[in-house]
Amino acid sequence: MKTIKKYFRIDRREICFLKFIIEAYDGIAVLTTIDPAKGIVVINIAPGCEEEVEMIIKDLEKNIMIEAVSNPFPIGN
Repeated sequence: MKTIKKYFRIDRREICFLKFIIEAYDGIAVLTTIDPAKGIVVINIAPGCEEEVEMIIKDLEKNIMIEAVSNPFPIGN
């Protein structure tokens, strides 16, 4: 089964924090930084763990800027 990729833009100062939080939930997801200057990250979610990751993101949105990105690689950049 393939992982589900979801892209987000976050405050670049919070990339490490988010990575540690996501990966602390052992086996549900892995975060990779795509563009550290812009704060673009991808979360590879294990099949069946989408709800857990969604709950984590929703909770973290209360304290740090996190927004879903539909096209992290726009043409011309």
